[in-house]
Amino acid sequence: MPQKKTYAEVPFEKLRWRFDPASLSFKTTDELEPLKEIIGQNRGVEAFRFGIGMEKQGYNVFVTGMAGTGRMSTVKKLLREMAKKDQTPEDLCYVNNFKNSEEPILIRLNRGQGCSFKKDVRNFVEELKKKIPSLFESQEHINLKKEIMEAYETKAKHFFKGLNEKVKNEGFALVDIQVGQHKRPEMMPLVDGNPVHIDQVEAMVEKGRFPEDEFEAMKKKYDSLRDQIDQIFLELRDLQKEVQEKIEKMDRVMFLENASELLDTLSKKYANESVKECLNAMMEDMADNLQIFRQERNPAIPGLPLLPEGDPFRPYQVNLLVDNSEQKGPPIIIESYPTYRNIFGSIERIVDRSGMWRTDFSKIKAGSLIKSNGGYLVINLLDAIVEPGVWQALKRALKSEKLEIQTYDPFYLFTTTGLKPEPIDLNLKVVVIADEYLYHLLLNYDEDVKKIFKVRADFDISMDKNDKAVQQIAEFIKLKTDEEKMRPFDGTAVTELLEQAVRMTGRQEKISTSFSVLTDLIREADFWAEQENDSTVKGKHVEKAIKSKIYRSSKAEEHIQEMIDRGTLMIDVEGLVVGQVNGLAVYSVGDYMFGKPSRITASTSMGRAGIINIERESDLSGSSHNKGVLILSGYLRKKYAQDKPLTISASIAFEQSYGGVDGDSASSTEIYALLSSLSKVPIKQNIAVTGSVNQNGEIQAIGGVNQKIEGFFDCCLRNGLNKEQGVIIPESNIKDLMLRKDVVEAVKSGHFHVYPVKSIDEGIEILTGKKAGEKKEDGYYPKDTINFLVDQRLKELAEDLKKFGAKENNSENKNNKKKKPG
Repeated sequence: MPQKKTYAEVPFEKLRWRFDPASLSFKTTDELEPLKEIIGQNRGVEAFRFGIGMEKQGYNVFVTGMAGTGRMSTVKKLLREMAKKDQTPEDLCYVNNFKNSEEPILIRLNRGQGCSFKKDVRNFVEELKKKIPSLFESQEHINLKKEIMEAYETKAKHFFKGLNEKVKNEGFALVDIQVGQHKRPEMMPLVDGNPVHIDQVEAMVEKGRFPEDEFEAMKKKYDSLRDQIDQIFLELRDLQKEVQEKIEKMDRVMFLENASELLDTLSKKYANESVKECLNAMMEDMADNLQIFRQERNPAIPGLPLLPEGDPFRPYQVNLLVDNSEQKGPPIIIESYPTYRNIFGSIERIVDRSGMWRTDFSKIKAGSLIKSNGGYLVINLLDAIVEPGVWQALKRALKSEKLEIQTYDPFYLFTTTGLKPEPIDLNLKVVVIADEYLYHLLLNYDEDVKKIFKVRADFDISMDKNDKAVQQIAEFIKLKTDEEKMRPFDGTAVTELLEQAVRMTGRQEKISTSFSVLTDLIREADFWAEQENDSTVKGKHVEKAIKSKIYRSSKAEEHIQEMIDRGTLMIDVEGLVVGQVNGLAVYSVGDYMFGKPSRITASTSMGRAGIINIERESDLSGSSHNKGVLILSGYLRKKYAQDKPLTISASIAFEQSYGGVDGDSASSTEIYALLSSLSKVPIKQNIAVTGSVNQNGEIQAIGGVNQKIEGFFDCCLRNGLNKEQGVIIPESNIKDLMLRKDVVEAVKSGHFHVYPVKSIDEGIEILTGKKAGEKKEDGYYPKDTINFLVDQRLKELAEDLKKFGAKENNSENKNNKKKKPG
C-alpha cells in the first residue's frame, strides 16, 4: 500500500498565543493598585501634550481613532494633569451701554469679583429705590419745590394783573373750562350779564335775537383781546418750562448728592476703569430719568392678557456672563450636546406688554466656548458637524480669536430690536474628537482645518504585547472593578481577558486598546460570576461572557450554517471535483465577524475572451476583487504564455453569491480552480483555501484568517470530522493566528489541519496530491505534473484555435469563389 503524502502544517503551538496564569505575580486583582497611567497610546499622548502645551494660534488638537480606544477618557485625564492650577480665567460681565443700548459693554473682572460686583450693583440700586422716593417726599424737598412754585405763581399773577378788569370793561369775562385733567381760562362775551360762548352769540345773530352791528363790534374786541391773552399764555408756558427745569435741576442735584456717597464706596472697591465708567454712566442716566423712582404700575387693560411689565431698573443691572468664583484652575468643559446655542451662547427674547419681541443686554447667555475661555473645550465632531451653523461659527471664532454672541435663529428677523454685544477675546484650546475618515474628509475639503487644528493626536487600536502591557491590563481590570464595585478577577480570568484582547487585534504580538469592549467583558464576566455566587471572577466566567456575546450576535451565522447543512447552499467537505474549490469569505454583521466557505468554480474553453469575472459582469464585484482577477491573468501570462499566445476563454464565479464580492483574498483560490479546469485534475473538497496572490505566484497575507478557518471548521464539524479536512492559508498569516480552543484541540489531535503555503505551486500540490513541477532548463515542465498538464492544455487550445481559424478562412475563400460570375 503506497505511503500517504504529508505536507507541512502549522504547529498547534502557533495556532493560538497562550498566557500562563502562573507567571502572574498575584492571585487576584485585589492585590494590585488601580491603573494610573495611560496605556497603549504613546504616539497620541505625545502629540496631545505637544498641542496643549503649544501656546500659539491654531494649535488646537484633532483627536482621531476608532471608537472605544479610550479617546475621551484619555483626553479628560491628560487635561486634568496638564491644566495649570494657578491660572484661573477672569469673570465676564455685560452691562448696558447708555449711549447706545444695542451695543452692550463687556467688563472683565478678576476671578470671584463678577459675582460680588453684580450683587453690589443690585444692592446699590435697591438702596436708591428706597432712598430716593423718600428724598423727594422729604420736607426739605417739598419746601424747595414750594419756593419755586410760589415764585412762579407770583410771576403768573403779574401777567394776569389787570387782565380781568380790562376784559370786564370790554364786556367780556374769563371762564375756566375743563379740558381733560386740566383747566384752561376761556374768554366769553357777557350777554344780559351772563357769559356766552362767541359761537352761541353768532347763532343768536342768525336767528335775529342779537343785533348784527353789536356782534361785529364785539367780535373785533374779542379778536384783539384774544391775541393779548394768547401772548400772555405763551409767556406763561415759557415760564412754566423754566420752572420745570429748575425743579428737575434741583431734583438732579439732590439725587447726585445723596447717591454719590453710595457710588464712591462702590467705585473704591473695584479698581477697574471699566467699572468706574459703567457706574458713572449709570448715575448720569438715573439722574436724567428720575421719573423711574416715582413710576406707578400701569393698570391692566380689560380684555387683554396680562403680559409681563418691563422693569424700569433693568438697564442698571449687571449680566454676569461667566462666573469663575468657584473655579480652581482653567475650566475643562466636555460639551456632550454641541448645539449652536450650547457652544456659542444666545440672546434670549421676551414678549413685552405691547406684544412685541424684545431683548436687551440682560438676555445675553454664555455658551461653553465662553465658559471654557482660558481653559479647554472638548467636543465630538460628529455630533457638532450635523448641527446647523456650528462648524462654520467654530472655525470663524478660532481664526479670529474673538466671539460675538448672536442667536442662530432663522426667525430672528421678526424681532424689533437686535443687539451687537462687544466681542469677547478668546484664549482657549479646542479639542475635537472624530474618527480617521471624518478627519481626512475635512482635511481634503475644508482648507481651514489645517490652519486651526495644526496638531493631530492619532489613537491606535492596539499596543505591543510585553510584560509591562500585561501588568497594565491587569491594573486596568483592577481600576474598573474598583470604580464599579465589581468582583476581583483571579489569574485565570485575567488570562482569558488577555487572550481575548490579543485575538481582537488579529496579531499575536499585539494587545487591543479597545478598552470599552474590554470593559464590557469585565462587566459581563462579573455578571456570570454573580449568577454562580462566586466571590471572584474566574476564567470560565470570562469565557462564558465571550461565548454569550457571540451567541447574541450570531443569528445570521447560524442561518447560513443551517442552509449549508440542509444543502440549500452547496458546499462539499469531502470528495474530488475538477475546477471547483472551497474559498473562504468573511461576513461582517455590525460588530460581529464570522467566516464561511463559498464554492468557487472555473470553466475553460478555446477562445480569445480571456478570463471572464462573472461577478464583475453582473455588477457584484468590488474594485479589489477586480484587481485580484487581473493579477490572476498576469500570473497565467507570465508562467504559461512565454512561448505561445494565451488563447483561452475562462469564466470564474462565486456560486450562489447574490450580494457584493470584494477583496482579493480569493485570488489564489480562483487560480487553483483554473489550473484544475485546465489540467483536468480534481481538487480535494475537504480543504478550503484563502490567500491573495501576486503576478509572481507568491501567496500574500489576508485579513480575517481566524474567522475563515473557524468557519470551515464548523462546517466540517457539523458533517463529521474525517481527519482529512483542513485549510490552506498564507504562511505570512501564521503570526496572526488566535484560533478558538476547540479548533486548536482538533488540530492537536490530528482531526483538522492548517497548511501554510508561500506559493501557488505549494498550494496546488496539497489540493491535488500531484507535484506542481518546476520548469527545466529546456523550458518544459516534468511530465505528469500540474504545470505540465496546464501547459500542454494551453498549447492544445492555441493549436486548435489556429486550425479552426485556418479552416474558417478556407471555407470563406471557397464561398467567395462560388459567388464570382463565370
